Amino acid sequence: MFRWTTLFMSSCCLALSGAAAASTRLERIETCGTRCSQGLHCKSKPDYLFTPTCQMPPNGLNTSSVFHNISLSTVMRCEGRQRCSLHLRINTLLQLNEPIHGVSICTATAGMMVNCRIFRFTRSSRQRMSGLQVEVENDCTSLSPSQQVQVMVKTVPSYCGITWTGSYSAPECVSEDLRRHVPECITGTLLYDVNPERKELRISVADMLEDHSYHLRLCYKDFLCIGTEAKALITKENPVKSAVLPYSRPLPCLCIEGWSAVVDALRVQVCPFKDRLEELWFGITFDPLEGTLSWELRCPVPTVVSLCRKEGDGACVDLPHASQNVSRGKVAFSEVDPHPQLCIKFTVGTQSWTRCPFAAGSFQVWDVVSPRRPGHEEVKLRSKVNAAFLVGWCAKSAECHITKTHTVHVEKNTPVALNRNYEELCDSCVQVKRLDVKYGATVIHCTEQCKHISPLTLNILSQTSWDWTWVIVPAGVCLSGIIIVTLVLLFILTVHQRKQKRTGNEKQIDPALDCVVPALQSHPHRGILIPDSPQCGNTEKANLISE
Repeated sequence: MFRWTTLFMSSCCLALSGAAAASTRLERIETCGTRCSQGLHCKSKPDYLFTPTCQMPPNGLNTSSVFHNISLSTVMRCEGRQRCSLHLRINTLLQLNEPIHGVSICTATAGMMVNCRIFRFTRSSRQRMSGLQVEVENDCTSLSPSQQVQVMVKTVPSYCGITWTGSYSAPECVSEDLRRHVPECITGTLLYDVNPERKELRISVADMLEDHSYHLRLCYKDFLCIGTEAKALITKENPVKSAVLPYSRPLPCLCIEGWSAVVDALRVQVCPFKDRLEELWFGITFDPLEGTLSWELRCPVPTVVSLCRKEGDGACVDLPHASQNVSRGKVAFSEVDPHPQLCIKFTVGTQSWTRCPFAAGSFQVWDVVSPRRPGHEEVKLRSKVNAAFLVGWCAKSAECHITKTHTVHVEKNTPVALNRNYEELCDSCVQVKRLDVKYGATVIHCTEQCKHISPLTLNILSQTSWDWTWVIVPAGVCLSGIIIVTLVLLFILTVHQRKQKRTGNEKQIDPALDCVVPALQSHPHRGILIPDSPQCGNTEKANLISE
């Protein structure tokens, strides 16, 4: 699909630029040479490396009176469809006078020796056309694309002060005419298909330089295109001009680079994922020992990186003094509290992306909790490290306006209750921020105690504002007194019951003795009398027992 899209866009661009390409098409020449005005015979030969000393010009001769117009242009000489060369055409229009025997044209380019040639006019033609404007044209100076050339035109013989100088820039390879026909400018056309499931790029090359192999690679574009390990060579013998290169991540600066297998070949680059900016916001790292949050920009994109606090509605509010501008390199924030609500916002132009590296809670060291009991709710602050917090209460509303704050120090694994009285707990929110870090999130925790209390009870509690400490302590004292008194009474009752039991046992033994003693008394008749006494409980008559 991508390949056909690329082909369609290339065809449209070629169609739209057809007229412009025709107008910028360079003039073709069969051979290079020197041409003079009709009737003027000129001969060309190399000039001296060291020119002789200039002569004083005759009266009336100066640069403006001799040289009327000098133009510089580029022409193309071709020996095949892809074997064309550039040439500098120098066209000189001058006023011919008897003292002028010809012209000298010198060209100089960076890193090359000065090249000079003399164009002499024959005496007969010079005399015949004296006083007329004549034209001398030469196009044998070779050029390279984008080359800078210095041109100097003088008279022969050389008259002091009569010199024309100028500079010229050869066309660049951006011209379609050069890209198709000049070997130095032929880069080939890259077409590609993306396979996101397999993370592969299938690349095809069209219009590559004939009779030469072709290099392909993936690279990350910056000042230079830094290569990856993905590369391929399409040999000139291979009829299939394509290759498959794997990629790891579709970054916007990941490009396909191609060039012919020749020295100093011009390279072409195509970036398939140039609009995938969202792929840059990965690779965020956190050092829990140093408390440093860092991220490295993989592509040179001007970006504003800021820390923000994630709110319940999904918005992320920027933290004060927590933003950095970066176009390349690494960004780091030190003394960061790794709370799930702390996020990083990336902004490019008018677009923003938010990433929350602590959302999973892997590095969270503190939180605000509400352990619920029947009919009671409380708010506690717990921490895995020794830390200081700024705590404030506010009414539950659209915005939390803190009127009073206080500092709370929490020891490691020792929760601290935050609610001090019912007014702070009922229909209110607690705002907590860690103080011993540079960048931290502000957490707002709201209670729901009032939903379980009737309006009448809530009104009474809010009017009396009892301090439950003064209720619980007296009640405890009274209950302890009742328990002590009850134990004393129970002890006394137990002792009394034991005394009564002992007294009852003695009374059961005495009547028997009363009955036995009379029976043992002697009777006058030497017998034993057993009386029928009601005290002994014997209702029978007394029996006389004789010996």
